[in-house]
Amino acid sequence: MSTLNVAEIPRGRTPETATQRQHSRRWWILAVLAVSQLMVILDGTIVNIALPTAQHALHFSNSDRQWIVTAYSLAFGSLLLLGGRISDYIGRKSALIIGLVGFAGASALGAASMNFTMLVVARTVQGVFGALLAPAVLALLTTTFSDPDERGKAFAIYGAVAGAGGALGLLLGGVLTSYASWRWTLLVNLFFAAVGVVGALVLLHHDRGVDHDPLDWPGVLTSTLGLFALVYGFSHAETTSWTNSFTLASFVVAAVLLGLFALVQRRTRFPLLPLRVIIDRNRGGALTAMIIASAGMFGVFFFLTYYLQTTLAFSAVRTGIAFMPMVAGTITTAQLSNIVLLPKIGPRPLIPLGMLISASGMWWLTHLTLASNYSHGVLGPLVVMGLGIGFVFAPGFSISTLGVAPHDAGVASALVNTSQQIGGSVGTALLNTLAASAASAFLVGRAPSATNQALAAIHSYTSVFGDVALIFVGGAILTSVILRSGAPADLVKSPPMH
Repeated sequence: MSTLNVAEIPRGRTPETATQRQHSRRWWILAVLAVSQLMVILDGTIVNIALPTAQHALHFSNSDRQWIVTAYSLAFGSLLLLGGRISDYIGRKSALIIGLVGFAGASALGAASMNFTMLVVARTVQGVFGALLAPAVLALLTTTFSDPDERGKAFAIYGAVAGAGGALGLLLGGVLTSYASWRWTLLVNLFFAAVGVVGALVLLHHDRGVDHDPLDWPGVLTSTLGLFALVYGFSHAETTSWTNSFTLASFVVAAVLLGLFALVQRRTRFPLLPLRVIIDRNRGGALTAMIIASAGMFGVFFFLTYYLQTTLAFSAVRTGIAFMPMVAGTITTAQLSNIVLLPKIGPRPLIPLGMLISASGMWWLTHLTLASNYSHGVLGPLVVMGLGIGFVFAPGFSISTLGVAPHDAGVASALVNTSQQIGGSVGTALLNTLAASAASAFLVGRAPSATNQALAAIHSYTSVFGDVALIFVGGAILTSVILRSGAPADLVKSPPMH
């Protein structure tokens, strides 16, 4: 396979030749982008499985353990918009390669960690390069696939990876932790990164960037610090309380800075986040769906993992395998929605339908008891959840980047990833708080016996599942109001000329 790029094109041949060459390799490019994105998504759950083992090996406390997750979230969530803008400036190929190499280097540093501080630093650096990598991946997907039919197939695959990646992370994390070492949950990223870098060098032509406007420094500072304060506020609420002074102060700072960011974007000549990117109703509805679905997915992975491991005594590997029916459901409806239905009926019926299907799966889980088992209490709801998530994520990714000008693709892609990150942070803080409150309320007036403790845990899980079901119902109503009816023109393939 040739590795020619624009710089190697002989004189007399136009740069379009390189573009045509890249187009002919577009499905291989999709595979590279899917592997790169899978690495980022896996990192959200694969390390979580390894945390207890890493904690024992490096001798850090329970209070410190949260920072292994928070350090990554803070860096990743706060720098996404800047990462998207940088990818537009330096070129998506360069941003992708730098992001992959940096992420792999940080993963290797984390795997070699000899103490808590070293691991936290590694996770922070992972977040920094992930914030450059994730927008570049989605922007490349958006600009590589413009044909309506092919776009539907490409985003169906991408949406399936995004929806199923968390469950795959649980499986891979369980296998690596059980049969190798917790360090391999980080080292495995080197394999994904190597595939991504080689694929990018071979398949992508060199692009010099599409947006060379001056950097909006007031926008960079207000958005980065505002998002940092917002994510930190949710993380702090999870470990303390919603009324903690630091939690409240973080939310106040976030509100002030993000408000200033909005004002700056309206008045500056070269905004970091142009208003034209966010005023589209369909894009707004898709981003809303991403926030809600990401928050709800946390409820599935986190609390159902606890149920499987503590109540049903599943091993880490068996827990990962238990989530595979959900993956199958997600892949099925991701293909159906984006390839068949989205070009015909648009996102308005699909995304709310996916929310309602997901809500029914979560409501089904509220019936779990100490006497339940996997086949009768968990399998069915997981399949239903997977079917619902496929109807949300795949159309959501496609619509949120549809119709974006090439020079806005990076920042639009960053906005999608930011929505997911904020949704996950909200879900982590809110649902953990609700679970703790439900467990405490259940134990009031009861003896703290082992049986009552187990019943309290079940009650906290089922309460959260019910809350998530209501969140999904609310999301269905909200997205049905925001999204426009009908198929977007950019997804409808023009009939052949006669």
